[in-house]
Amino acid sequence: MRALLRRVIRDGKQTAVLVTHSALDALVLADRVVVLTEGRVVEDGGTREVLARPRSPFTARIAGLDLIPGVRDVDGLRTPDGLLVSGRADGVEVGDAAVAVFPPSAVAVHTTRPGGSPRNALRVRLAAIEPRGDVVRLRAGAAPGGPAWADGLAADVTPAAVADLAVEPGDELWFVIKATEVAIHGAG
Repeated sequence: MRALLRRVIRDGKQTAVLVTHSALDALVLADRVVVLTEGRVVEDGGTREVLARPRSPFTARIAGLDLIPGVRDVDGLRTPDGLLVSGRADGVEVGDAAVAVFPPSAVAVHTTRPGGSPRNALRVRLAAIEPRGDVVRLRAGAAPGGPAWADGLAADVTPAAVADLAVEPGDELWFVIKATEVAIHGAG
């Protein structure tokens, strides 16, 4: 199928519309993507730009990234519940709607709130443990009294780390992300 679509697109005489949830298919086959959530367009643009700088949680998940919504603050991103997420802001003004984006591989997982230099520590409830090749994805759910936007965040760790943590769904954890690993950009 990919070979046929590539030939049609390369020919330049026809336009093809492909519906997919695969970031790989989109990157390989599309020059432009339109992302729909609940029947409405939430993102539209060049494939690489949309997948590298998602503005919606759904697009971030397709791209394999974590996303936290909020408003650009002088010191980073301020979530709707008031939490400050520190990161590197790019082209977004203070007060504008923004998102903080980071890969699950940038998330360290702790069973107790850690100290130290990482600026971002989020209390979550473990929702799922998902084997993914040589890593294990720990999928977060919102912790009791915690922000709803934490639901779906992910951390990629080694199987040995999961064994050392001795965690199971329902456990409360801390997802910790260094500010240098967080990109803050406009939400739309």
